[in-house]
This record gives sequence, C-alpha cells and structure tokens, in this order.
Amino acid sequence: MTAIKWQTRSWPPGVPSDVNDYDRTLYSILDESAQQYPDQVYTIFNGGAKTFAQVKDTADRLANFLASRGIQKGDRVAVFLPNIPHYPAIFFGILKTGAVCVTCNPLYTSTELNYQLKDAGAKAVFCMDHPQFYPTTVNAIQDTDVKTVVICNVKSYLPKFKAILGSLLGKIPKAEQYDPGHLFFDQVIEAARPQPPEIRIAPSEDLALIIYTGGTTGVPKGAALTHMNFTYDLRALEEWVRIPQEPDGPAETIRRGGFHTFLGVLPWYHSFGMTTCMLTACGSGNKLVCIPDPRAGNPPFTEVLKAVQKYKATIMPAVPTIFVAFTNHPLLNKYDLTSLQGCFSGGAPLPPEVCRQFESKTGAVIFEGYGLSETAPVASSNPTNKTGRKIGSIGFPIPGTDIKIVDIETGFEELPRGQDGEIAICGPQVMKGYWNRPEENKAVFRELNGKRYFLTGDVGHIDDDGFIIITDRKKDLILVSGFNVYPRDVEDVLFQHPKVAMAAVIGLPDAKSGESVKAFVQLKLGETASEEELIEFCKKHLAAYKRPRQIEFRASLPVSPIGKVLRRVLKDEERDK
Repeated sequence: MTAIKWQTRSWPPGVPSDVNDYDRTLYSILDESAQQYPDQVYTIFNGGAKTFAQVKDTADRLANFLASRGIQKGDRVAVFLPNIPHYPAIFFGILKTGAVCVTCNPLYTSTELNYQLKDAGAKAVFCMDHPQFYPTTVNAIQDTDVKTVVICNVKSYLPKFKAILGSLLGKIPKAEQYDPGHLFFDQVIEAARPQPPEIRIAPSEDLALIIYTGGTTGVPKGAALTHMNFTYDLRALEEWVRIPQEPDGPAETIRRGGFHTFLGVLPWYHSFGMTTCMLTACGSGNKLVCIPDPRAGNPPFTEVLKAVQKYKATIMPAVPTIFVAFTNHPLLNKYDLTSLQGCFSGGAPLPPEVCRQFESKTGAVIFEGYGLSETAPVASSNPTNKTGRKIGSIGFPIPGTDIKIVDIETGFEELPRGQDGEIAICGPQVMKGYWNRPEENKAVFRELNGKRYFLTGDVGHIDDDGFIIITDRKKDLILVSGFNVYPRDVEDVLFQHPKVAMAAVIGLPDAKSGESVKAFVQLKLGETASEEELIEFCKKHLAAYKRPRQIEFRASLPVSPIGKVLRRVLKDEERDK
C-alpha cells in the first residue's frame, strides 16, 4: 500500500500503513488465549460459560477424535450448525488435524447441503441434535464421501439447573430418532484424549476453510481460504479498530483479556460473523455471546435486545437489517443498550439514516466496512470514530491491503480518481481461489503491476479525500434511457422517509426507456403510506430518471441468512409475472 494514495489527512491517527506477525496458523489464536487467559470466559450460552482453557481442551480432543477416524491433512470436514457454543471448539479442532473446515448454512435444505458436501468432498459432518437439522443432515449425506456424523446437543452447555429443567419440560431440542453409527458430541469428547495429532502447516499455502458464496447469483462456489488469509485480517483489524472504551476516554485498540463482550448475532458459517466476531473475540481473549437465532422473541429480535442488556455487550458486528430491526423495535426503550461501544457494519450498504438513528438511540459508533467471502472477508473500513469517517463510504483499505478501481470491461486498466469502475483488491486476505473452479479463477484474478488483484464485481470510485465509495453491484445497474441508475442511490432516499423500514430497488424492462425503476418497500410497524406519497417524496431528492415508476408495499422483503436484501428474488418474481 502506498502512503501517498491512502494516508491522507483523513487516515485514522496512529494506525500503521502495514502490519506483520500474521504468518501463523489460525488455531494458534486459541492456543495463545488459552495460555494467557486460561480462566477467562470465552463462550456464553443461555447463562452457561466455557473458559478459553476448556474450549482448547475440547478442540484438542476433537482433533484427536477426527484423527482416529482417519481424517488427515487436507481432508474436508463440514460444520452444519447455528451459533451454538460447540462451534468454536469444533472449528479449531478441525484445523488442528490439518483438515479444512467447510462451513454450511444451517438453513440449507438437504438438496443444498448435499451439493455442498459433494462439491467439497467432505468426509465428516457436525450437525445439531434437532428435529429439523438432523434429518436434513441424514438425507444430505446420501451419495457423498461423509463417513462420520457427530450430533451436537445443547444440554451439556447449559447451566445445570436449566439442563435439568429443559429435559423435564422437553424444551431442549432433539431429533426423534437417530441412524446407527452416528455419534454424539459429548460421548466423543469424553472418550478422546486432549492430544491433537502432530502436523506441519504452511499458513500461506495450506487451506483452513472453504466458504461457499455466490448462491444469490448462481450455483454456489467454494472460496478456498488459507490460514494466513484469516490471521492477516485479524492482525489488520487489531490495528485498525480504535474506539473509546471508557466514558470520554481516548480511542484505543480493543482491550484484551475479558474487557469486552462480543454479541454473536451474525452467523459464524459466514466469514463476516466468523472473522469479526467469533475469531476476533478469541484472538483478543474476550467473551463471546452465542446467539443461534437473532430473530427470536415476540416481537422478533426481542431476545437479542435482552442479551445486550443482560451480558452488557460492547462489540456487535452486524448487517444493516439488524440495525434497522433495533431502531424500529417497538420495545427498544425498555432495554438498556448503552453498553454497546463499537459496531462493525458490513454485508450490504449501510443507509446513512439507519446509521444516524441507531447511534442516537444507543450511543455506539458504527463503522462501515467492506469485504467478501473471497477476502476473509474484510478489505476496507471507515475510520472507527465519528469525526474521521465518511458515512456512505467504505473508508480506506485496511493496513497492508491495496484497492484499485479498474475498467468494468476487462479489469486491466486502472481508472482515474473519481471515475466509477470495478473494485479490485490485493492483499494477504485474498483467497487462494475457488475450489475446483479453474475457469472461475481466470475470470476473477488480474495481474496488475506485478501484483495479484481480485475483481469483486462491485462498482465504485475513490473520492477526493481517498475514501472508497461503492456505487453498486455490476449486475444491479439499471439503465434508464442510457443513464446509469444505481439501486443504492434510490434506496438511500427511501430510507430517509420516516415511515420506511426497508427498501429494495430493481430495474424492469421498459419499451420506451429500456428499463424503469421499481421499488419494494416495507413500512415501519403501525405505519401506512401510499405509492403516491413515496413517489412525491422521491421527486424532491432524485433526478427524474432515477425516480421509481412503481412502488410495491410488502410485509417483509426477502433477505439472505446474513441479512442482505435479495434483489435477485424480487427480479425473479417480477419475471415470473
């Protein structure tokens, strides 16, 4: 990264332009925290807690067990679980065998999971003891290489009185029946020794994870990521994130050893939740609250509000839809959320109005970042303070990363400042490539000035202050009479309307203009509005060609498991009409 390009007057004070000391195994972050903070709590789940020493012991036993089942370096092991407290120990246990962790969306159908298990060539899978998740697993492993199935029940991670009461009342989820030969997590841990196999890992070459992506645009493909892809990202974030951690205190790097409590509302099967929450909490020796279903409660998201208050959560990585859910929650004022200090936003563009409302109601600072599964995931971030950031931008590349804006057609020509083009990323967090997809790899990598850049498929530019502005996804551009309309521009305006909770914009075929703009709107609870009212509002803020010609009201908008609004689903519905 060149100091001339990025270290402008807006570059956050004290943050270096590069980092080092990240060429190490990913599981070493657990081992180091267990050594430095053995009795410090790592995971919290429904009042039950496990220390770093306990999680390491379980991970070591799991590695020993997997090795006894023939799992070797380079083999793939799947994790089909929500955010339950077993997850970190399983994750690190897999890595301690030299195997590759394949994270799977727990909401997958058996068909979707079967595809992923086959594509990755997984030999083992961890699943939840649950009337839905376990049968899905049983069906999904048919005609795959999976020989070992480990079933995880939450009972052993609950406080004793809750485990007993839950068993008596039948509230602890479990499957109705089990296939012969499938094993139970607790029995596996009890029988294994805390002695992982001796392996040799080359952090920059050996894979740690295969994370599947692209499911919203086509057939999912596995982003193959090395140990160093993640250890670099963690090291860069360690330097980048600087927030006040006392009232009126100075901005400083995240304190270690139990000072902070991370709220695990993002799914850990996805790289955003995994890196910024599960792994960052581990690497800093801090607490991690396991939230399997952030939408739980009546009304939805009530249990998350309770968790913030109960555990005094301080750090919450989240997607914009979660910030929207907080600010629009009818019971928000019943809960004390003032413990929140820093909130990393990503996964989708953050509407400025949503940012303003959340911060005014909680006192926390939101810093918007950017990345992809292919970049482990963080590539850039706004400064983590309210004075240095630029709301609506994705900030600067994190230390040690470079970002170029290149022409959309070929990806070989770097464009001048201020001009929209495709965002290309170069850094130690960029994946090795797509798993078994040589043609896909040719399409997304470019060598520029002797360095390897990943073409993101996102459109943006660098402004006069050096901030990176995302305009939109390449494929989401709407062409109205030859003019480019970026859905985000229209959505940001709709979010400013006091009655709008969520908005999504797509292009529809139009005989006169080529395409026209249609908006889908979810109103805040208890609000009513007309199509004419919102179109009139847009007239005050948007050029004529950008204004929605149609507005459709929905009770809810389709979102992915991590909270991205799925414009593709809306497009498909319109096409089917």
